[in-house]
Amino acid sequence: MIRYALTRLALLIVGLAVASAIIFLALRVLPGDIAQMIAGTQSTPEQVAALRDLLGLDQPLLSQYLEWIGGVLRGDLGTSLVTGTPVASELWQKAQVTVPLGALGLLIALAVAGPLGVVSALRRGRAGGTAIGVTAQALAAVPTVWAGMMLVVVFAVWLGWLPAQGFPRAGWSDPAAAFRSLLLPALTIGVVEGAMLLRFVRSATLQAVGQDYVRTAAATGLTRTKALIRHGLPNVGLSVVSVLGLQIAGIIVGAVVIEQLFALPGIGRMLVEDVGRRDLPKVQGELLALTGFVLIIGFVVDLVHRAIDPRQRESS
Repeated sequence: MIRYALTRLALLIVGLAVASAIIFLALRVLPGDIAQMIAGTQSTPEQVAALRDLLGLDQPLLSQYLEWIGGVLRGDLGTSLVTGTPVASELWQKAQVTVPLGALGLLIALAVAGPLGVVSALRRGRAGGTAIGVTAQALAAVPTVWAGMMLVVVFAVWLGWLPAQGFPRAGWSDPAAAFRSLLLPALTIGVVEGAMLLRFVRSATLQAVGQDYVRTAAATGLTRTKALIRHGLPNVGLSVVSVLGLQIAGIIVGAVVIEQLFALPGIGRMLVEDVGRRDLPKVQGELLALTGFVLIIGFVVDLVHRAIDPRQRESS
């Protein structure tokens, strides 16, 4: 297990290094003069030259990259050109919205997909199982924006239970208001992601029901449901863990849309605004932080799957 963890850690470090190089080069091979775009069309050549010197754009690309990555290794993601504040501190502030939003959305998705996926598999061919499967197929095809708008109409406009947009200025110092403001966007994430995860849980459950050990347990006197719960669901759980990394990555990507739709001051909305402002140092830091988070989640999921799957431990 230790050897496997070290191997995965080495791959994680290589992945982060490659991602940082791709992010750095992608922002510099765009057509046009970056300094000119940041400075604006009304700027003078002297102002553009001063900005190019400030950003280090007059240095060779390798020198620029090494200087940036050296700061990252020291915990310095750069300084925003617009606000003048460290990128790391702004990321930390915005993460207090994005991370709870993603975690709550994931919990809702699991709460929807787990029980309903198992029930849909056990009632395969019956009206209840068919209804769950058809509903999941329909919800999985629904665009996130449309789902969010429909939930706003129902829960914010018609029922008036939840706020439609915004996040309290007091932040998490007022936990009840903060939680209420995140509940509707998290429900949007949970419903869409949960519908996609439900189909996978259903497929894994159907596969488990057909295994010999479940049939043998049922032959000893257990009902099919009890045999599945005792002997089949652990393997279903292993399969679900395998795709959780992809689900979390999907939630992070979806947060960009959700935060725009619900006017939440999170990382996704900040990234969109900074791209429009041409805030190059900040965009670099945000993209690297998001990429690193997704890679770390994959690393953790691999370790958890290895630890709880006896077949992988025995094969090692």
